[in-house]
Amino acid sequence: MKRMKKILCAALCAALLTGSVGAFTADAGTDTDYTILNPYADVDWNAAAQYKTALHTHTNASDGSITLRESLETHVLQGFDIVATTDHGIDNGGWEKAEDSNYQFIHGFLQLIRRTEGELDYLGESGTFACGLPYTLTTADNGDDYLKVQMDDGTVKEVMRLPHGIENNALSINAHVNSWFVPYHDNTVTDYLDALRGVTKAGGVCVINHPGEYTKAKSDLTSEQAYDLNDPVYRYYINRYYGMLQKYPACIGIDMNSKGDGRTRYDRELWDILLERSTPGSRNIFAICSSDAHQKDKINTGYVRLLMTEKTSEAARRSLESGAFFGCSYCNGNQKELENILENLEKYYGAGGDLYEQVSETVAKMRARVEGVENGTIKADAGPENPLRLVDKDGFFHGKDTCITSVAVDQDADTITVNTENALLVRWIADGEVIAVSKADGGTSTLRLDEVADKLGAYVRAEAFGEGGTVYTQPFVLRYDGQPQQQKYPYISVPVIDALFASVRTVVAFLGRAWHKLFK
Repeated sequence: MKRMKKILCAALCAALLTGSVGAFTADAGTDTDYTILNPYADVDWNAAAQYKTALHTHTNASDGSITLRESLETHVLQGFDIVATTDHGIDNGGWEKAEDSNYQFIHGFLQLIRRTEGELDYLGESGTFACGLPYTLTTADNGDDYLKVQMDDGTVKEVMRLPHGIENNALSINAHVNSWFVPYHDNTVTDYLDALRGVTKAGGVCVINHPGEYTKAKSDLTSEQAYDLNDPVYRYYINRYYGMLQKYPACIGIDMNSKGDGRTRYDRELWDILLERSTPGSRNIFAICSSDAHQKDKINTGYVRLLMTEKTSEAARRSLESGAFFGCSYCNGNQKELENILENLEKYYGAGGDLYEQVSETVAKMRARVEGVENGTIKADAGPENPLRLVDKDGFFHGKDTCITSVAVDQDADTITVNTENALLVRWIADGEVIAVSKADGGTSTLRLDEVADKLGAYVRAEAFGEGGTVYTQPFVLRYDGQPQQQKYPYISVPVIDALFASVRTVVAFLGRAWHKLFK
């Protein structure tokens, strides 16, 4: 019977892609037969390593305050295995000398307006970092560059350079797109679509950076305000992001937690909206975490763990394109998420401990900020409170990282299991809502789809939380009889200047509040 159901489900998927199936969500407790599309299906958990990877970081070649040498030294000390140097408009071709990258235009322009932060300082073939650790820079037969550092304990730390890292659209208004693997750059006044087209044509891989910066969602006080589909400006942005991701598969998704999660605090909500629209069809959308570090103390705030059996750029590309990686962050600025985490920490572990106190203190400040704006004791245009930050002032984490050690999907039992280390909670999210929370206690969490059938759409994803931050899985796409139908979301594109729409909305909202205050 199970086999017959799966055959019917496969036929249904084909019908779904033509738009011939109506929307439906199964009732809880029913014996729905699911096909679970697992982005980790090809990972050999016994052989694969988890490579700590910086996909987005800056130096003083563009607008960073640290040199390349200082950046790489800090990445080494903080345990990174792979680093992509992604300066604005600068295709990073190497770490040996400045001339390996087309830094001249951006660096020269910033020098002209006196915005540079000192002289460039690349590595050469060998040398010694300021901390006293000697290093060599080597190129393997496959063309990949490796920084090899002699550590104090006698081991050799090896960091691979992810080739051709760049943050595109240097002269745009925050329409930033990170790309890797291909020597592409365009330093004219460009837009999202220019970068997505260019990277696609060049054969690269890319991601949309920190959308909350572009949409100004970072300034919204609460989750209810951010990415409100009743707001025509947000609807414009959401439709546009969705359309671009559908059209350009070279763009694997979005950055949803970066630079301490101040400006990206609501971008998980955007991710879920895009997934709710996309996963009924054939398109999954992945998400990364990054530091976007312009300063040394930001370097370790966010990163990804690439799941690979070898440390090569080819394997890294396969990992990114297939979704075989985790986003990781030591920071969280989203009050709604932290309220849920706090509630479940208390439920499962009681009201105590350093982590509980940190989350509780952050939530209390966030609540006070919202209440202050509502009662008029804080300026109406005040943004949200500072995020939870689990690294120290210099960006170092002193503890055991929260990890997902493996993922298992049982197609017959319709279950998804994540195995964790140093995790306290696992939160399961579908269509932007938390549908289940389990006590991980450093162990296993299993989601049984039949038990949450009434809460499911076409995907589910997991977040593991502990003292070592949050680890985000990529989405598991669901196929089943009666799944939601993919709809069309037409959009118009107003290149370059559409970043100003959010500013106009902010001005209109301010004038509205002022009018109400004067004439209420």
